[in-house]
Amino acid sequence: MIDFAPWDNLLRRYVAEGKVDYAQWQAASATELDQWLKAISHVNIDELDRESAIAFLINLYNALAIQQVLQKYPIDTIRPSLLGVPNWPKFLLFFKKDIYTLNERSLSLDEIEHGVLRERYSDSRIHFALVCVSAGCPLLRAGAYLPNKLNAQLEEDTQRFINNPDKVRYDADNNILYCSKIFDWYAKDFLAQSDSVISYIQPYLKDIKIPADATVEYLPYSWQLNQRTSS
Repeated sequence: MIDFAPWDNLLRRYVAEGKVDYAQWQAASATELDQWLKAISHVNIDELDRESAIAFLINLYNALAIQQVLQKYPIDTIRPSLLGVPNWPKFLLFFKKDIYTLNERSLSLDEIEHGVLRERYSDSRIHFALVCVSAGCPLLRAGAYLPNKLNAQLEEDTQRFINNPDKVRYDADNNILYCSKIFDWYAKDFLAQSDSVISYIQPYLKDIKIPADATVEYLPYSWQLNQRTSS
């Protein structure tokens, strides 16, 4: 049985409205996160049922992303610049560098997302739960994902993301559906469930009907840190 309580408590303490109080977390509880990640490093996902595995991996991804920020904070973005130019190699290392050993398997954030979650457990809703600590990402949930609540949590995340005008909005005057780049980057996952991005989004939208012939345009993605100031 995986104990998600320490992670859940940290999220409830330091996350509000999807934003993270990194300064306070770093000052008071960085060690708690390190200890929890160490405590779960023996987990064998092959022994978990589907819901337990997905919940575990989403929590692990989000926790490791936060841990990387806490190790470097204060920072304003995970995409650093050099002389005003994005430092792409350093940016890519955030996702591609092995940062964790799970049951003797070395993992990067990319490996968790693409090599395990997307490869084994096809569910497009994970893209509204995985948070790479950036403003363009989904809002971070102020609580852990739990196997017995996973489906409801993923549905809630999807609803929240699609009904957030910063991520999805429809311009009726010009018949343009503006979407997060997440719908472009992971189009394969969404189109595995729907005929188009529009038909995927439509059931989740409140009181808005999008014509099938609407033009889809993708919004700029913000890599600024999803941080909040201490209250």
